[in-house]
Amino acid sequence: MAMATATDLPTIESKGFIHRNRMKIAPWLFLAPAIIMFLIYVILPIFQSMSISFYEWDGLSDPVFVGVANYIELLDDELFYTSLKNNILWLVLYMLAVPAGLFIALFLNQNVWGIRLYKSMFFFPFVISQVVVGLVFSWFYDPTNGILALIYGIFGGTAPAILADERYVTYGIIAAGLWPQIAYCMILYLTGLNNVSPDQVEAGRLDGARGWKMLWYVVLPQLRPATFIAVVVTVIGALRSFDLVSIMTSGGPYGSSNVLAYYMYETALSEYGYRMGYGAAIAVVLFLIMMVYISFFLYRMYRQEVEEG
Repeated sequence: MAMATATDLPTIESKGFIHRNRMKIAPWLFLAPAIIMFLIYVILPIFQSMSISFYEWDGLSDPVFVGVANYIELLDDELFYTSLKNNILWLVLYMLAVPAGLFIALFLNQNVWGIRLYKSMFFFPFVISQVVVGLVFSWFYDPTNGILALIYGIFGGTAPAILADERYVTYGIIAAGLWPQIAYCMILYLTGLNNVSPDQVEAGRLDGARGWKMLWYVVLPQLRPATFIAVVVTVIGALRSFDLVSIMTSGGPYGSSNVLAYYMYETALSEYGYRMGYGAAIAVVLFLIMMVYISFFLYRMYRQEVEEG
């Protein structure tokens, strides 16, 4: 039997393309199902919404092309401006969750008896549903039998009807939303604090860094990834706020607590609307606002990485 020579053995060049590049192709095969789902259920609906926004459509009859008429109508819609103003208010006040979560994480980042129980108590709001949070705070704000009414009663006062007052309703809902959002930011920072380099902390102490200087110059730079995620998620949560508004006020009183996400639902899908094209136009505006903020934070993070690299 003749022995195989070196020229008879298969070479890398003679093998197929897939075999030669299997190490590069393998990750994409694992990612393919998630990418396909993302394209179908996220990217495609975004472009569908943009397309629908140029039509007048009730969801049943044939859509009628109206061009940018829906966007022009938004410019004269008082409820749209109220919803936009409330979203900006949500965005500004919701950012309080980031520093609050950081300081709670710093407080809980210690080895003392019972610290796991304390962490669980602070973590609890993030676990429960937004619907439950809305119901709890609705009972809390009840001006007759709620806890707030009892507190006012102790001091001989009368509790305001927060959810029925146009001046306070949005602030009351935001306070309810901050409760679980602070817990989420706290979790991110607790995870980040576990990765803080003890060598850098010790070096900072040798250089005389204490208290705020240690936090600002040593700890916070190492928490930058956690801060980035906390800010982005908080911005998205503020702009897409819907659950609490729906549960606590349904946009009332008189639409004063509306936000863009709920106004979109009310216009397009509730019994008051069935204007799919107009609702899609509101959704597109909300999407563009989100993209501006997220792109800004991504750009800032990229510049910081480049400068440090």
